[in-house]
Amino acid sequence: MEDLATRQLQQLLNAKNQFPEIVLLKTTTTSTNDDMREIAQKGISSGLVCSAQQTQGRGQHQRQWSSPEGNIYLSTLIQTKTALDGRLALEVALNILQMPSLQGLNLQIKWPNDLYSAQGKWGGILVEPLSPHQAIVGVGINLNTPPVENADQPITSLAMLGLAHTDRLTLIAELYTAIQQASQWFEHGSYNLAERFNHHAIWL
Repeated sequence: MEDLATRQLQQLLNAKNQFPEIVLLKTTTTSTNDDMREIAQKGISSGLVCSAQQTQGRGQHQRQWSSPEGNIYLSTLIQTKTALDGRLALEVALNILQMPSLQGLNLQIKWPNDLYSAQGKWGGILVEPLSPHQAIVGVGINLNTPPVENADQPITSLAMLGLAHTDRLTLIAELYTAIQQASQWFEHGSYNLAERFNHHAIWL
């Protein structure tokens, strides 16, 4: 079944002109960013790892990120000609908000890397540089099950925010595409980044 899902995801990605060298779908893993790091060490320059659960997920500053089953935890590799900086995470957040399946939801960004709404946090972004021009971009999205234990801020999920029954693989393909598009915005100088961010920012 997992192989069938992988083939279906590859077809969805190809339809969006996305052709990662490797696509891995997992039921559970320690950390998709760690999985992607191992892939990068083998010399592979593009790829996608997605899991429904992480047992050792992490956020900014190595903080533990609760990653219960039923959500989307995705990591990919980004290669840039421009030296990496903090703009990339903002571009990723902005492009995620433009995903077709998320239109109609009132979604926002909390500086610097949290995906938010008025009801609370529904996702987060972690960029881990491997070199000045290569990084792992990890995104965790609360699709169905919001983490609740030891939460230090309001937490919600896309289902709780009113996301219609959207195919999981479609969301994964859209998310991967959004990250790749974010890298292109970054490469082209992040035109009007401050204005675009402020349009979607939530200040708490």
